[in-house]
Amino acid sequence: MAVIGALGLASVALAAGPAFAKGGVDTTAPRTADVGKSIMVKAHGGDDSAGYLHQLCLEENGFGEGRHQENCSAVVEGDVRVTAQGTSARRGDLKFRAVLYGLTSPHDQKPVRLHASDVVTVHVR
Repeated sequence: MAVIGALGLASVALAAGPAFAKGGVDTTAPRTADVGKSIMVKAHGGDDSAGYLHQLCLEENGFGEGRHQENCSAVVEGDVRVTAQGTSARRGDLKFRAVLYGLTSPHDQKPVRLHASDVVTVHVR
């Protein structure tokens, strides 16, 4: 009986603990691309935090130009997807990541960064 009581107490303690929002972002891109050929980068993300609309933005970093936004999705409820397509005029590595933002309205001027994807690298040859 003591074991059953201890297990019951442990389950109540776990249920009373803090709840954390779950979510994440995944980015996909080809590993290599030829100069002048099309490169398509896709990202998908979501978060179950209440009270937020979501927007997903793809960022590029390459050729010493610093990180900049390539494309952003529309502001939506729930999961969100975004795609960017372009070409590279020179050889080298392009690095992409996606960032998921939470907004309180479609015109929120101060979105909250919720998640960022791992960086994916495209080697342009």
